[in-house]
Amino acid sequence: MMTSLQRIAAALACREPDRVPFFLLPILHGARELGLTIREYFSRPRHVVEGQLRLRRKYGHDCLTAFTYAALEVEAWGGEVIFRDDGPPNAGAPIIRSADAIGQLVPPEVGRTDCLLQGLETLRMLKEAAGDEVPVIGSVIAPFSLPVMQLGFEAYLDLIYDRPDAFARLMALNEEFCVAWANAQLAAGASSITYVDPVGSPTIVPRELYLRTGLPIAQRTLARIRGTTAISFASGRCLGIIDDVATTGAAAVSVSTDEELGAVKRACRGRLAVVGNLNGIAMRSWSEADAGRAVKRAIASAGPGGGFILSDNHGEIPWQVPESVLLSISHAVHTWGNYPLTWTQTDE
Repeated sequence: MMTSLQRIAAALACREPDRVPFFLLPILHGARELGLTIREYFSRPRHVVEGQLRLRRKYGHDCLTAFTYAALEVEAWGGEVIFRDDGPPNAGAPIIRSADAIGQLVPPEVGRTDCLLQGLETLRMLKEAAGDEVPVIGSVIAPFSLPVMQLGFEAYLDLIYDRPDAFARLMALNEEFCVAWANAQLAAGASSITYVDPVGSPTIVPRELYLRTGLPIAQRTLARIRGTTAISFASGRCLGIIDDVATTGAAAVSVSTDEELGAVKRACRGRLAVVGNLNGIAMRSWSEADAGRAVKRAIASAGPGGGFILSDNHGEIPWQVPESVLLSISHAVHTWGNYPLTWTQTDE
């Protein structure tokens, strides 16, 4: 039997491992395991580490993650984080109030920023616990997507179209920060880096704009990250830009629940592993039988031939998803995900 690290390596190489690997990413659920509020849980690396280890023991999934909340990166730039009791922390008011202010902006130094240092300590502790058995996943917000939190969505779109000079400077600053943050995570023990780029998805911007902006930014940035990378569009669609994504050097791409998983797998054609695409929002009201059917359907669509990692479609399972559903997902993967997948040849 393969270790989780070996299983993921085989999938990223577009080969069949012993079983379909799966990522359960109940980022917030560790707080519940420890009887803490979400704010308390994220306040100490040891809390996150213990939560991650307990969740993996419970569900048997194939990764650990040091990711806590996306607003961490805006916090590093001096922004506010707004915590809530039943969902992920969000970024507060934009830290950039005008395009002209970008000229005076200075990116945070990873080694001197408390919230980032806390993230690196979490990674080191997870790596020590995981050894060579389980991959530890790091993550960064793409330079092209971070401005949604830095500026606000509408102001960012205005910047792209109306102030190309300020846009170019912001991208240069964000690229430097992204590369430094990613490489620091790899040095701390991350097995790979997830490059989260929802704005790059055709769900958000036209492909023509992505080809001029988000794609060359991803190509430059990923080329400087010293480890394996995967691109997540965080629920956004990707089928229309698979050929473009394949030029970035990423090893895998996440798939929206709005797309047909098998179609994306065929488009990737061994160039990219496929990650996805269970519907995290719908999971909140799934029965155990619903969970089993969804897993079986996903494996039948994308599992044959390998190169597939089962996961949710966003990269974070909502707080409201019950434990019984997550246990059913795990049970279904271990029941239906063993290679060779001979049952998919006759199953309706």
